[in-house]
Order: sequence, then structure tokens, then C-alpha cells
Amino acid sequence: MTVQSKAPLPLAGLRVLEFCHTIMGPTAGLILADLGADVIKIEPASGDTTRRLPGFAAGFFPAFNRNKRSLAIDLKCEDGRALLHRLVAKSDVVLENYAPGTMDRLGCGYDDLSPKNPRLIFCALKGFLSGPYEHRPALDEVVQFMSGLAYMTGPPGQPLRAGSSVVDIMGGMFAVIAVQAALRERDRTGRGQMVKTALFESTSFLMMQHMVGQAVTGRPPPPMPAREGAWAVYEPFATADGQQIFLGITSDRHWRRFCEHFGRADLLRDPAYKSNEDRVRARPVLLPLVADILKQHKLVELIEVFDRIAIPYSPVARPGDLFDDPQLNAGGRMLKLALQSGAQTKVPRLPVEIGEHDFALRRQPPAIGEHTAEILTALGLAPDEIAELDRRGVIAGADKAKSQS
Repeated sequence: MTVQSKAPLPLAGLRVLEFCHTIMGPTAGLILADLGADVIKIEPASGDTTRRLPGFAAGFFPAFNRNKRSLAIDLKCEDGRALLHRLVAKSDVVLENYAPGTMDRLGCGYDDLSPKNPRLIFCALKGFLSGPYEHRPALDEVVQFMSGLAYMTGPPGQPLRAGSSVVDIMGGMFAVIAVQAALRERDRTGRGQMVKTALFESTSFLMMQHMVGQAVTGRPPPPMPAREGAWAVYEPFATADGQQIFLGITSDRHWRRFCEHFGRADLLRDPAYKSNEDRVRARPVLLPLVADILKQHKLVELIEVFDRIAIPYSPVARPGDLFDDPQLNAGGRMLKLALQSGAQTKVPRLPVEIGEHDFALRRQPPAIGEHTAEILTALGLAPDEIAELDRRGVIAGADKAKSQS
């Protein structure tokens, strides 16, 4: 499936080589690809191992690899590295999130590639930035525990990872920020440079609000389930039909509208509930009163009410509920993604709006080496040269274009 935008996308003309697996690096590549860059996924002949992950990780590859081309190449052999070096000379950015030292061992580290292209931006996405931990491998979950995020997420005594790969995804986003800053600097200087982002430092950035909170209050912050709330009503409640709704009454106007709609002038007159600060102090008494009001009504009724009187609310949704969410589906913002099984699913677009640009699905997640022949032909290799490299196992997937045409 190919959809062309009406105008060149913001990063059109930018070529990115992605040496990445799992989520952190592929997230950076996905964002750059959605914004219009030509992202070439460099993978071994057997393919990115992420393609074969089971269970919780089964959706990783299709979720984070749309709008990319795949070049399957053996970088452990001299001919494979020579091809890659030729491609680097015509590229703008390299992304890599392999274990520390891997790219250097493959002859594809920054010191190897920069001389081939002094304008190259080389972005290493690692577990740690420069320092005493930089040699360590890391995972999203490891740094969630290491940084205090897991402590803050679970109830007291039960640290818990967040319910999505938030650190990997955020690390990829910071990589895009760093790459774009380096590209802007290249506009001025004419030279590329090495940039790094890391999981641990990204997660520590998330913890900044709690670190400063501790400095301000003089008290360590408790885990979120046991936190001292800033607002009196800010949590989920049961409804009459066995569902749940989250309600956030964060201002005196919200409180007034709530009481007026449900006919509770007595609560509105009570000085114990006059201000948000008063209501916070009265939480042990107030929350059961609010819960009793809400459990008399079905979820659909409460949605209509809170939407109409403009009080922040949300049903307690599950991931599968997002497929048919009206907001996500508005204006064709959900993309139809093809899965390896032949089935299709819907996924959210890049969550930005930039002018009139259409950040559509231009390419489905690629098969292993699907674009090998296409890329090498553009590099100047003749068909017989490509066939010989394929026969020798230097590349893979050179016949994909024929079989799929």
C-alpha cells in the first residue's frame, strides 16, 4: 500500500540508516520515517530478531517499522561492510541501538563511518550516556526499576513497571530531538557529529518532578497509589452497570457544576467543601459521598453529563477499546497496518499536526530484505552483481521485489 502526500513531507530528502531492534531505535526510525525521511532498516539475512518475539512483544515489529525499507546484509563479511560504507556516503543519519561496542566490532562505528561521510549524524541509542555505567547493557524494565519509576508506579512495597514501553519510546523520541538539533547545526557548520540518547537518563528525566518535589517538601514522595493528592476528587469510581469512570474535579467551578447537576446544594453550602484545599482535607468523608452519587448512574449517562458540564472524565479503557475510538478515527488518523499473518489492524498515526501535511502510511512494515535489490540498484550495482552477492550470502531478499511485483 502506498499513499502519496500532496506536498513533500518535512523530512523528505533525508536518508536514515537504521541499525536497530526491539523498540528504542525503531521508534526513532519510525518518527523520522513518518515525517518523510527515507529510513533504510539494516538487518541481517535472518532478519531483525524482533520479528520473532512472542507474547508481550509479539506486536513490536509491525508496530514500530512502518514506512521503512529493508536491506538485509551480512556486515560480518568484508563485502557486506564495503556495500554499507558506499551507502553511508550517500546518507545523512545513522541510528543504532546495539549493545555497547557492537557497531565498532562490525566496522560500522562512528570512527569507521564518519571518514566516509563527514556530514553524517551518528546517533547511538544506549542504556546509559557517557559515565561509569556506559558499558552496561540495559532494558526498558531495568531502568524503570533503577530510576525509581517502578517504585513510583506500583503500590507501596510492590514496584511495578509501567504498562507500556514508555522508556524505550521516550528514548527514541529524545533521539529524534538530538538528531534534528544536530542536523540544524550541520546547516551552519557543514559537518555531522556523534549524538547519544539513553534509557536511564531518559527515565531519570521523568523522575525530575519527584526529585524537585522532595527538595521542596523535605519528604520522599510516596508511590503514586499512596500519594498525597493535590485535588480532592481525582480517581476512578464504580458505576451502576459495573463499569468504572475516572473523574477529576480540579477546580471550584468543577465542584459547583457537579453539585448543581446532581442536586446536592447541601454539599455546595457546606464550608467543609468550600475550596479545593478544604475538600482535600475532607477526602475521607467526601470521596464516599461522591462514590455514592456516581454508583446510581450508568457509565453512558455519566459520560453524557460530564461531557455536557465540562468536567474532566474518562471511562477506564483497555488497549483494545482504542481501535474504534471516535477521536483516534477522526479524519482517517488510524492507519491500516498489514500483519505477517495476512490480517490487518489499525494503529494510531504520529500524534502531531503540521500544517496540511498528511502523515500517512506510505509503506507497510517490510519483509526481510524486501528492498535490497532496489537500494543496491540505486547505489549503482548491476543486476548480475546483485545476484552474485545474493548467491554468496552477502545480502538477502534480493528476489523479494520480483516475487511481490
